[in-house]
Amino acid sequence: MQERLQKLLAQAGYGSRRACEEFIIAGRVRVNGEVAELGQKADLSIDKVTLDGKALPKLEALTYIALYKPRNVISASEDQERQTVRDLIPLDGHLYPVGRLDFDSEGLILMTNDGDLTNKLTHPRYGHEKEYRVLLARRPDEEQLATWRRGVMLEEGYQTQPCDVRFVSTSGKGAWVRVVMGEGRKRQIRETGRLLGLPVVKIIRMRIGSLRLGNLKPKEWRYLTEEEVTELKGGSSAAKVSYPTRKPAAKRVWNRNKADSGATEKKPWLKKDEGRKPTAKKSWPKKDETGRPPAKRDWQKKDETRKAPVKKSWPKKDGAGSPPKPERNKPRRK
Repeated sequence: MQERLQKLLAQAGYGSRRACEEFIIAGRVRVNGEVAELGQKADLSIDKVTLDGKALPKLEALTYIALYKPRNVISASEDQERQTVRDLIPLDGHLYPVGRLDFDSEGLILMTNDGDLTNKLTHPRYGHEKEYRVLLARRPDEEQLATWRRGVMLEEGYQTQPCDVRFVSTSGKGAWVRVVMGEGRKRQIRETGRLLGLPVVKIIRMRIGSLRLGNLKPKEWRYLTEEEVTELKGGSSAAKVSYPTRKPAAKRVWNRNKADSGATEKKPWLKKDEGRKPTAKKSWPKKDETGRPPAKRDWQKKDETRKAPVKKSWPKKDGAGSPPKPERNKPRRK
């Protein structure tokens, strides 16, 4: 069956389809001895396809490996001077890293020879999320985090896309933050932190799509399970996390019908005390047989012997109607 050359190269483990297209454009790919063109198709069972003079090998069994890349290791399959992630996996065959990490960053890297999956996880249009745990030299304030979430204009004139940035914990004078983003430009996190006045000390990638780093230590690797591969190929950009479902509390059934067979007895403290009699009401004085109210008590009667106090007599006016004039002191004779 004929397939596009970039797909055949990707399936052979030479990188993503996008990278294999560059091989074709550069004239490094030949079909039956002739230089191939972009968009050309071939059938490996009939045609001979070569890259830099080397024939494409038969399709290998697809391999998927999760690796913890330590610091000071190159995210590449080959390098003559420095150690690469491919050197950390002692297996034969073609394995290429999916997504890159900076030389001084660490964390999860997917190693595989599945070109289709590599293209799906690295192409921007699929928008697969990547989660990072970042150690900052200073503690960020809410304004700096809000600016980071909205996007920052880098020095090269590129505006970063909105992302999710959340404070996790303090670490000395600095702090750990969680960054989830759908893009991954070279040194983007470090440049963003520098422009915001938050120097980046350490970066650990915790997740690629639905694949998590887990308990891996630096330089350790493991094979992916079938479930993990299925989730990665399923197009889920975010990890599917299953939370324990909480069952709703059972509703309390009140027994309205006492004749029900399942009716429960009332608690003793809910029953009325049948032997308890109501308290006697206070007997207030009633009217006597004559219909008259009872006689008032002694302290309620008025003192009949008591007379009103005598008023003070003030000098009255004389016959002329004017009050008497007071006598003046006569002057003494000398």
